[in-house]
Formats: sequence, structure tokens, C-alpha cells
Amino acid sequence: MSAHLQQFLAYDDWANREAAASLLSAGAAAPQKAGKLLAHIIGAQWLWYARVRGRANKMAVWPELTAEQSSAESRLLLAAWSELVLAAGEAGLDRSVSYKNSKGEPWTSTVREIITHLTMHGAHHRGQIATLLRESGHEPAYTDYIHAVRTGRL
Repeated sequence: MSAHLQQFLAYDDWANREAAASLLSAGAAAPQKAGKLLAHIIGAQWLWYARVRGRANKMAVWPELTAEQSSAESRLLLAAWSELVLAAGEAGLDRSVSYKNSKGEPWTSTVREIITHLTMHGAHHRGQIATLLRESGHEPAYTDYIHAVRTGRL
């Protein structure tokens, strides 16, 4: 299972960087909200990483990042999460993590559930980014998971 999570993490990084490239391609005409959503993906992933590690968060959940910065942070996130998965092993992926959500409510999730969530959360927002780009006349990145697998990007 950890190999499967590693592939999801690699996919997520690739898709984030593809989304960043599509924003850069649109240039100054890229919808501002699309850039904010990409930065949010990054900020939220750092928040989850901090929760799992029991550390202070590296950045805001809605940080001010350029597309280039989001792309670079995505690479750092892949390295951080990949190291965490390798170090945790299968048993460590079922470790419970207690945290409070943005409303201050206490919750507990496993590391495996958190990683699954963050990759799905990213896919959700990348879909919004693609819609915003297409509505503004730009070509969004093709970031479907199966496309990445079929074309050997993973």
C-alpha cells in the first residue's frame, strides 16, 4: 500500500506542476483565483504535513504564492511526504493523528487517510483551476491521473 501512496504523491506533484505551467502559459491573463487555488493546495498540504509531524505549520493555508513558487513548493512537499511514507512503513500509515480543524473542532485521522485526502483535495482544486482557465480562454493542463499513468509520467 505504501507504494500506491507514493504513486499518488508523485501524481499529485506532477499535476500541481502541470497546473502551475498552465497558469504561467496564460501569463498575466490567468485568472487570479486560479493562482490562489493552486497556492491553497500547497498551503493545505503543508498544514497536513505539520499535523502529521506534530510541528508548527510552514505557511498559511491560503498563502500568497506565485505559480513558480507553488511549483517549487510542490517538489518540496513530494520529498517531505515521500520520506514520511518510507519512514512510517505500513504500520505507521495506520497511526492516528489528532488535530483541530479550521473551526477548532478536534478530529483524529490516520496518516493513510490524510494522504488520501490531500491528493483528492488537490485534484478537486485543480479541476476548479482548469475550469477557470478554460472560461477565460486558456488551455488548462490535462492532469487526469490515468493520463499520467498511460503516458509514463509516473
